[in-house]
Amino acid sequence: MLAFIRNMVGVKTDQAVNNAIEAIVRWDPHSATEAELRTMEQHLDQLGRQVAEARMAYNREKKEADAIQSLSQQRMAAAELLERRMTEENEPAKKAELERSLGTLVGMLESMAPEVDREKQDAKDAEEFLRMLEDTYAQAGQKLKSARNELNRAQRDMSRAAQQRNMAERRAEAARQAAGLSGATSGLSVALKAMQDNAARNLAEAEAANAKAKLLAPSQPEQEDRHIAEALRSAAGEGPAPTGLSERLAALRSRQPTVQPRIAGPAGG
Repeated sequence: MLAFIRNMVGVKTDQAVNNAIEAIVRWDPHSATEAELRTMEQHLDQLGRQVAEARMAYNREKKEADAIQSLSQQRMAAAELLERRMTEENEPAKKAELERSLGTLVGMLESMAPEVDREKQDAKDAEEFLRMLEDTYAQAGQKLKSARNELNRAQRDMSRAAQQRNMAERRAEAARQAAGLSGATSGLSVALKAMQDNAARNLAEAEAANAKAKLLAPSQPEQEDRHIAEALRSAAGEGPAPTGLSERLAALRSRQPTVQPRIAGPAGG
């Protein structure tokens, strides 16, 4: 496990996590679709599991490093205590026993020193690896969130554009209807004007005819003055108007068609 962690930290982009990391950081939030967002979320989940595994490994390495460091400190304290006792001891036999015990303890400290350093380095490497994955996970999560926001914004923009297009089409349709109504009104106005012009023309002709009839009609003096009336008839080649019954009857007889007398045949025929 320690070698595995050291290798992972050493290369930083080991293939085991590289696919999950790079697949996310290469996404363009401005052009991600719903399907791509799901893929990004799957990679993010995969990376999240690796973060959890790295955290467990770090906790384990940290616990082991703390344990061996605590044991080393405890042995060091015991060695220092034996050293003081040996220095203060005056009895040769007792002093020799303390020296042997101190030698054994110092040998143990010397043999465990490399292991202490190794455990400390393993814990440090595990922590660095965990921090790297956590940072990548946070960046990937932010990128996914941004992509989701961009997609939602794009969908809202599309919906708003569709509504605006619908309103524009409705306004255009209303304009077309208004134009058709205006054209019909214009045609009606033309027809009405033609009818009014025709009526005015007929009225003018009627007025002209009335004026002409009035002009040509005999005036009041011409009708009431007998002498003027006879003079006008004479000027027109007409005779005087009949006055008596015989003259009036003669005038009527002159209007009747001439009837040829019927010739009778020989008698007894």
